[in-house]
Amino acid sequence: MGKILGGSIVVVAIVAGVFLYYQQIYAYYEPVKATGTDDVQMTSLVSGAPEPVLYDNFEAIDAESSPIRYRACFTTTMSHAMLSETYELYDGAEPLVAPGWFDCFDAVDVGTALEEGRALAFLGQKNIQYGIDRIVAVTEDGRGYVWHQINDCGEVVFDGEPAPENCPEPPEGY
Repeated sequence: MGKILGGSIVVVAIVAGVFLYYQQIYAYYEPVKATGTDDVQMTSLVSGAPEPVLYDNFEAIDAESSPIRYRACFTTTMSHAMLSETYELYDGAEPLVAPGWFDCFDAVDVGTALEEGRALAFLGQKNIQYGIDRIVAVTEDGRGYVWHQINDCGEVVFDGEPAPENCPEPPEGY
């Protein structure tokens, strides 16, 4: 009787583990339908507002379960010089890991390129959702990557502290 009970517990644990793995890696992600005109935006130095940039080969995924699950890849013909003279650079960009099946986005490679100066990070949109910024990184060869990252205001408010003076007031429920 003990072997049957122990074996049942092991089988249930394995099935639950496989189910949880599937839920985290595959179940919640959906492909993002490209509009072809404004899928990639960066914040202009002049206007302070997000503006569409030139891009091709856009591919993205997102999930409603978390505001930081957005990942996208694209290519652009815009040079680093043109981008840095036109759009707001972003300090502290840290690419977040994408699911392994989303082949175009490798957070380690993007992070290394940012550290080595082979890629530049730009503010796509500040507070795309309260406390979350959209970051756009572009490598020297025109490969681009987009992800959502918790900003300074979000880090404080999400930890249960009141918003600092330099942050907008959080919406109800935060």
